[in-house]
Amino acid sequence: MAGYGEQKDDVIRRLRRIEGQIRGVQRMVTEDAYCIDVLTQVSAVNAALRACAVTLLDEHLGNCVVEAAARGGDDARVKVAEATEAIARLVRA
Repeated sequence: MAGYGEQKDDVIRRLRRIEGQIRGVQRMVTEDAYCIDVLTQVSAVNAALRACAVTLLDEHLGNCVVEAAARGGDDARVKVAEATEAIARLVRA
């Protein structure tokens, strides 16, 4: 089971909402909406994606990493390294 199993329904709802936001941005561009209005919506989509990513990261740390740490050994180091890399990608984005 994925580490976000308990939050799966919430994550799916968020992603569907983001999908709708993306369609809205496409529609705005198609209809030649004012540039600043489009950029405002793009910013809102980015914020929604970041919030979703933070939820997934929190679940990963609270489940996958904690379980691996309890087992110890190489698996724990791998999970921590994966989480560190994911955080680095999020910070760069």
